[in-house]
Amino acid sequence: MTSEEKQRAEQATRDSEREVPREELKERYAELVESVRAARTAYYVEDAPRISDAEYDTLYRELERLEAENPELTANDSPTQEVGGEVSEAFAPVKHLERMYSLEDVFSVDELRAWLQRAAVSIENVRPGSRPAWLTELKIDGLAVNLLYRDGELVRAATRGDGTTGEDVTHNVATIEQIPGTLAGEGHPSEIEIRGEVFIASSDFRELNEGLVAEGKAPFANPRNAAAGSLRQKDPKVTARRRLSMFVHGIGSRTGLSAATQGETYDLLASWGLPVSPYTRLLGSEEEILELIAHYGDRRHDLVHEIDGIVVKVDDFRTQQLLGHTSRVPRWAVAYKYPPEEVNTELLDIQVSVGRTGRVTPFGLMEPVKVAGSTVEMATLHNQDVVKAKGVLIGDTVVVRKAGDVIPEIVGPVTALRDGSEREFVMPTRCPSCGTELAPAKEDDVDIRCPNSRSCPAQLWQTLFHTAGRGAFDIEALGEEGARALIQPAEPERPPLTGLAGLFDLTPEDLAEVRIERAKRGKGAEPGETELVPYFYTRPTAKKPSVPTKNTLTFFEQLEEAKEQPLWRVLVGLSIRHVGPTAARALATEFGSMSAIREAGEERLADTDGVGPTIARAVTEWFAEPWHREIVDRWAAAGVRMEDERDASIPRVLEGVTVVVTGTLEDFTRDSAKEAIILRGGKASGSVSKNTDFLVAGENAGSKLDKAEQLKIPILDNESFKTLLAEGPDGVSPSQDDDEE
Repeated sequence: MTSEEKQRAEQATRDSEREVPREELKERYAELVESVRAARTAYYVEDAPRISDAEYDTLYRELERLEAENPELTANDSPTQEVGGEVSEAFAPVKHLERMYSLEDVFSVDELRAWLQRAAVSIENVRPGSRPAWLTELKIDGLAVNLLYRDGELVRAATRGDGTTGEDVTHNVATIEQIPGTLAGEGHPSEIEIRGEVFIASSDFRELNEGLVAEGKAPFANPRNAAAGSLRQKDPKVTARRRLSMFVHGIGSRTGLSAATQGETYDLLASWGLPVSPYTRLLGSEEEILELIAHYGDRRHDLVHEIDGIVVKVDDFRTQQLLGHTSRVPRWAVAYKYPPEEVNTELLDIQVSVGRTGRVTPFGLMEPVKVAGSTVEMATLHNQDVVKAKGVLIGDTVVVRKAGDVIPEIVGPVTALRDGSEREFVMPTRCPSCGTELAPAKEDDVDIRCPNSRSCPAQLWQTLFHTAGRGAFDIEALGEEGARALIQPAEPERPPLTGLAGLFDLTPEDLAEVRIERAKRGKGAEPGETELVPYFYTRPTAKKPSVPTKNTLTFFEQLEEAKEQPLWRVLVGLSIRHVGPTAARALATEFGSMSAIREAGEERLADTDGVGPTIARAVTEWFAEPWHREIVDRWAAAGVRMEDERDASIPRVLEGVTVVVTGTLEDFTRDSAKEAIILRGGKASGSVSKNTDFLVAGENAGSKLDKAEQLKIPILDNESFKTLLAEGPDGVSPSQDDDEE
């Protein structure tokens, strides 16, 4: 058989399979159709989705792919041929004057580029020589509604439903303050349909869920469900209490409207008192669209409402009309969807962790799931009141959110999937690490703490990790696992360190017997099997004895170098409550030595600029403990520097001057720039205010630069900053003659 004949035979086989699809293909197709329909009913009708948006998108795209590859499978009533919604029997049906469509979704920049290029070709075909303008809007995660106005009066409001018929929710929409019953201004069309998205603001969503749980009711899984469920209340009084909002995102049928573009129409609608989104932008190029997508991708959680993407539309109405629609979506609009940040998974257990300050924090242990580009199996629950407010039970299917590098968070339960086996979380009464009875740090404090700060292993290893951190002694070789190995090794029974006091007395020999538990590797290792292995030393063999690892030797080198760190870093390393780098710098600058800080009274400490009464009290109380003073004394005996050497040759030209540093400077790190300011008597602040004298702005300066410009604060670059350090404010301030010019 020739290669050409072979290709024809293979094609014939494929054609045959398309004519009579394999049984498993038919079964999978039927499963997908059923799953997508069930998900739509739960989402649009019941307002109680059972799968995440990411899972739905995956199912829907697989269904689209199967239909594209096997068109004979596609039924007329396939979910891909319909607008995504149904009409609930709880409300009277309403037929829209003009059909409401869904939007085509794209999930990557490449897909968006391809869509824009196809759209540009189509526009050139229908309107040769025209250059499209793109209207961009934030894709709000809410509920689409259709408002019908006649001669400026609201006569009806309906949900999108299946696109042709929706649900009459007029009485409930009337409770939304932003939606006018009578349009302002004049020149209103005799009839016009206004399309928009009803949503609940993120802050209002949190308050709503807390109130529902307090009443013993199930919380909403996300703001979209809250908005949809609130708008579909039989009693408008309930809807009125839910603080719903709306932004306009289009128009339908209209009679007597002269505007030629959607952007012009939005300006007109705003003049009539309708709520138009402040985030809408009119752009002229593909690159501008991609820049806007990146911009809001970084800021999507800084907005008043939740979004899941960006909508891009052809702005011109005539071009929209010429491009037309498919059975489900307009050919002149697309929705770029951001990578999913919410997924569903099973909450296997709720456990607690003990932090550096003794705070006991519940966290969820979940079935591992991939979200926002990484696999997560734990998520914070903050405190017992938050667990209650979220309404989560052990065994629930929960919604998990992870925004970029933010710590994963459990948003809430999917209550529709409960089967009665779930159980409530009970906060422990004793510390899981040391057994000490737990108690609030102060009266009415929602946080429960372990008061055993001296010997609680969990507190000690996290305190040690903090002490070695970049903001304190900067001992890079002592990471989180190394700190735990020093405080909580599997062997020996007595760890090398039982507190911070002995840190600088350690020797390599002290660590020779330290073993930690790790998963066993190699041939014959069973799943879950563990073994004890050396942490600071190599594993001995028949030919080679155990010796310190390279990282261990580096640790001791860095430990020696840490003894020369400035006083403020030593203060941070002591883990005094409320004393971070800013307060530590202020104390070190004012007093110059550890002994002076110890001897200063609370009132004298509080008078220090940048300290105040709360920090002063914390410092005084810390030094009142004998075992705390022992840490300082043993560190000093080991050679840790406890006093800053003041260089008398450096003129204090910045006395009384407040300087903020932001961005990346050519000749300074952030820390060295602050050190330079403090050495000259200035205050290195972390925030811009009316009391700021100068802002030093390097590359990638952000919001601080914007605020400084608003407040008209002098802004210095790298070279001007060096002049400020050498000559003081007079060296960089404009002269009187300059002002007059």
